[in-house]
Amino acid sequence: MKKLVSLLTALLLVLTCASAMAEAPVKITIAADVAPHSIILEEIADDMLALGYELELLSFTDYSLYNMALAEGQMDANYFQHLPYLDAYNATADEANQLVPVIGMHYEPFGIYAGKTKSLEELKDGAIITVPNDASNETRALFLLQEAGLITLPAEATTRDMLTVMDIVDNPKNLDIREMDASQLPASLEDADLAVINGNYALSAGLSPTADALIFEANDSDAATVYTNYLVVRPEDAEAEWVEALRTCLCTQEMYDFMLALTDTAGHAGGVVPTFTVAAEEAAPAAE
Repeated sequence: MKKLVSLLTALLLVLTCASAMAEAPVKITIAADVAPHSIILEEIADDMLALGYELELLSFTDYSLYNMALAEGQMDANYFQHLPYLDAYNATADEANQLVPVIGMHYEPFGIYAGKTKSLEELKDGAIITVPNDASNETRALFLLQEAGLITLPAEATTRDMLTVMDIVDNPKNLDIREMDASQLPASLEDADLAVINGNYALSAGLSPTADALIFEANDSDAATVYTNYLVVRPEDAEAEWVEALRTCLCTQEMYDFMLALTDTAGHAGGVVPTFTVAAEEAAPAAE
């Protein structure tokens, strides 16, 4: 009798495991920029599948659509934005369309890139400089122009403010600073003297902040913290099991090293700087 019970128990376990294996993975749809966000997510696709989740990645040509599309339920999460950008969205969205950050991953250094003018020293009066036209990224661009010594912003201004060219208090070279859709900045670089370009669009265009930018945001700057890119979800999903699965797969030493090694099309690294903390038990060296 005991042998029969043992056999039945073993058979039940086999059938249970077979049933679990036969279950289709849960599909998680995430909207993400092609570079580097989709590349990062593609790297963990197999790990997520092992946990029972299939990643489906979407990419929009206009990142201003990502948040409303997420709020409307067109996807489960998005991964492209920093907190100032999310805060600007939430400030204008009604309560039903609010979004929350759940996993802080990396930042992409903004850089000032040469167009018709090849150096900061050669910049002439009235030169054209293009910057992103959304409030949070325009603020970021203006602070980088101030760091380069080209303009002066209000003394009390911070990177968390929403500044525009109208907030510039001193522009000694009478620079013509033009706001433009961020995705168009690389393509229009030859028409401007300089351009301040978002890290993701620079990478997609084969531009490296470390190799090509005249000046870029340092890893130890305030920008590295303020402009960390987050995975964002609807409030009701903030503690979902699939979010924890993503955290488990993303916040590893392997992924930390992968991001540091990411290169642009010319083979230059440094455009993606991880900001998450690797779990202590994983980061610690193995005992002798």
